[in-house]
Amino acid sequence: MLKDKWVGSVLPAADITRARDFYRDKLGLEPDNPDAEDNVQYKCGDGTGFLIYQTSNAGSAKNTQIGWIVEDIAAAVAELQATGVVFEEYDFPGLKTEGGIARMPDGSAAAWFLDSEGNILSLNYMP
Repeated sequence: MLKDKWVGSVLPAADITRARDFYRDKLGLEPDNPDAEDNVQYKCGDGTGFLIYQTSNAGSAKNTQIGWIVEDIAAAVAELQATGVVFEEYDFPGLKTEGGIARMPDGSAAAWFLDSEGNILSLNYMP
């Protein structure tokens, strides 16, 4: 029933103005609803999108909440680092980042960073 439907994500923000500034200044995104006060909606590739809403629950999840598929993960990481985005470094059994990027045996790769609200976001490469 849902396999052919577009899907989006919903992220929490303790401070919607701070979140709006982060997504504009660091990620280069502009909201589709610039006049809204308690939420912002963003459109991304192929009709996908996400919403950020104001809540005191922001930053409490310890898992990746949204990810973008990129064609060149090293270039995407470097571009975001140039805007001030800091990538996480992980060293877990089966997952280790180097320069912020985890490379998998199948050729895929991922890199994680936090937004202004403490949400975990990712860049993903899939060969």
